[in-house]
Amino acid sequence: MDTLSVIVPFFAVILLGFLAARFRIVPMDSVPGLNAFVLYIALPAMLFQFGANTPVAQLLNPTTILVWLVSGLVVLGLAVAIGLGQRRSWLDASFGGLIAVLPNSGFMGLPLIAALRGDQASGPIVTTLLVDIVIMQSIALAISQQGNEGHMAARVKTSFIRVVANPMPWAIILGALWGTTGQSLFGPLDHVVTLLATAATPVALFTIGAVLARKNTDSSAHDSTRRGVLTADVSVLTALKLLLHPTLVWSLGSLAILTGLPLQHDDLLVLTLVAALPSAANAAMLAERLGADSSRIAAVILLSTVLGFATFSVAAIIL
Repeated sequence: MDTLSVIVPFFAVILLGFLAARFRIVPMDSVPGLNAFVLYIALPAMLFQFGANTPVAQLLNPTTILVWLVSGLVVLGLAVAIGLGQRRSWLDASFGGLIAVLPNSGFMGLPLIAALRGDQASGPIVTTLLVDIVIMQSIALAISQQGNEGHMAARVKTSFIRVVANPMPWAIILGALWGTTGQSLFGPLDHVVTLLATAATPVALFTIGAVLARKNTDSSAHDSTRRGVLTADVSVLTALKLLLHPTLVWSLGSLAILTGLPLQHDDLLVLTLVAALPSAANAAMLAERLGADSSRIAAVILLSTVLGFATFSVAAIIL
């Protein structure tokens, strides 16, 4: 019951955001602005604080990185193979892989899992964010360009630019560097960062719901035949995200501990909970910008968020 009393309010705020946007209490045109505020201002402030308060050795734990990276690559590769087997383009197949492996760790995972497991859980979560943004997303974007004509250097450059433009890893890096000084931020500046960081959680959760409502409305323009074809595909990708990903993380992490690699059991529990999170909401906007099938990605996000309430709750209670 204690676990559910923590989880339910987080998903309730997501539902509130969905309903507010669905019934136009929040205009659909304002949703990108909410998303930009969270992504470029509030969430970086929160990540800066987590980075500053987490030892660098914990952020860069090689076993944590290895377990997360290997399990992610397996899920990504499997989802891409499934997409190509369905005769999808490299672009759509790569985004199927990305949505199957990319958890909503920034907008949802940090506040939710920290509330469940304590502030000490922030270290492994931030590590997964870095791996996902810098490595997994770069690989997926590079795969997405396979069907395009052009040199590999151009594809690598495009992927690199998109990673560099993401403010989240920079916030973590700057926070970690500042943390090594042992100094606190200048009083007024510290208050500003704290205010923005405090706003990150409720606005981020509300924005997830609003983004889902916006994408759901956009998808209504597609004919029912197309949505029916995508149903099985969406279910498979959702299963990869909610079931296979956390299972792989738990299995590989347990194997790492058995072989004596430096990974704490509590950190493995946190990694498993991160993997059990629904798919990242921002992936739909990225898919839209790059011309992928964003309605398919939005459907996975919506289904994984709805089902994720049950599957994540079960995982949190068991672990």
